[in-house]
Amino acid sequence: MITKKYNKTKGNCKVTFSLTKEQVGDKRDVRVLADFNDWSWIDGVQLKNGKGGKYSGSVELPAQAAHYQFRYLVDGQQWMNDPDSEGYQPNVHGTTNCIFELEGLPAPVKKAAKKPAAKKAVAKKAPAKKAAPKKAAKATTAKADDLKRIEGIGPKIAGLLNDAGITTFAGLGKASTKKLKDVLEAAGPRFRLAKPDTWKQQAKLAAAGKDTELKKLQDELKGGVKK
Repeated sequence: MITKKYNKTKGNCKVTFSLTKEQVGDKRDVRVLADFNDWSWIDGVQLKNGKGGKYSGSVELPAQAAHYQFRYLVDGQQWMNDPDSEGYQPNVHGTTNCIFELEGLPAPVKKAAKKPAAKKAVAKKAPAKKAAPKKAAKATTAKADDLKRIEGIGPKIAGLLNDAGITTFAGLGKASTKKLKDVLEAAGPRFRLAKPDTWKQQAKLAAAGKDTELKKLQDELKGGVKK
């Protein structure tokens, strides 16, 4: 189980991982290995055996939009997934990693500056000028779509795609698989495990408004990859 507690003062989020003794067993060495600690056993978040028959441990991460993958490693030998994970992502070892996502803290609301008091003296009116002909309105750009509707795309990956100029379902459907992989590759090791194999197919259905066909396809997927 994962719980999150955001701290506006520190600008971070305390993420707590927990498992029960029934899930793990008694007197076991349980650690969280994840992309935020480079999957290192030494740097793993250790879950201490506490009261109430529960193992738990925490880590503080920056409170910003981010997509993380993790797994539990018991006694340095047995891998486990969290049964209550927010999602799962296939990995290169033929199994799946657990997923959780963080959100950024809302920006503080700035108070509007007070306008200077109007002078009492009335300024003389300037001679009326002829109105300049109106310029033709610029063509509006296409409205951005919510790419998180695509199975396998979370907030962080959606942001990476937007930065790469892919903001709509139509654009995602036309993008080459190579370009999608290049975007993930350039974002670092945290995102290289993502599989964009079905993103284009899903995006084309979403762009065409074929919600029924899209849902049927997504029911056959797990982390954006066919089960």
